[in-house]
Amino acid sequence: MRMRKKRHLEERLEQCGDVCLGWLPDYIAEQRERPIIEPFDNERIFGNNNPVHLEIGCGKGRFIQQTAEQNPDINFIALEQTANVLVTAMERTQKSGIKNLKYYAGKAEYLEKAFTPQSVQRIYLNFSCPYPKESYAKHRLTHPLFLNIYRSILTEDGYIKQKTDNQRLFEFSVENFSQNGWYLRNVSLDLHNSKIAGNIMTEYEERFTEMGLPIYYLEACLR
Repeated sequence: MRMRKKRHLEERLEQCGDVCLGWLPDYIAEQRERPIIEPFDNERIFGNNNPVHLEIGCGKGRFIQQTAEQNPDINFIALEQTANVLVTAMERTQKSGIKNLKYYAGKAEYLEKAFTPQSVQRIYLNFSCPYPKESYAKHRLTHPLFLNIYRSILTEDGYIKQKTDNQRLFEFSVENFSQNGWYLRNVSLDLHNSKIAGNIMTEYEERFTEMGLPIYYLEACLR
């Protein structure tokens, strides 16, 4: 079911300008009045050169906001393609007063237009859409097309954290990481019953856990 457009959406998005860094090209195609984004500049945006962590598909922002609150010495960027959802995340951040969290609107295909090479230390992929039909496999965020983008923007010691409730997507991810030169660690078929510490739950994760579903988890690094 298509999500109903929020009332006064455009006005609310405009009011979030202090936490929104820009609109990636796919969004501009629909909202032509939006300016093209400037290349990411850590010093200009945050006033420091702290490490940068990126969540792709942040939803309403619960995970990334809690993570930013707990890690004030890290700069966080969240990407979300659905404006209806993104506005909720940005408004939450504005109300919280968090200074080390900003947002981009758009799709992961365009991340190289926002980030310079080796500028991101960590990427979070939390409960990404599994695109179950094989004909849509190239849209999965662990398809080799995306892995090449992540490889470009990650620092040499950077890595990816992935969580999902979907076993097929997890198996697809393990296969693609392994076949494309990534190294896997902390792989778990049941995160909440593992010894892996420091987990912060997303909205989806809490729902799936209440349903008794296992959460699949991995970390993928380049060396």
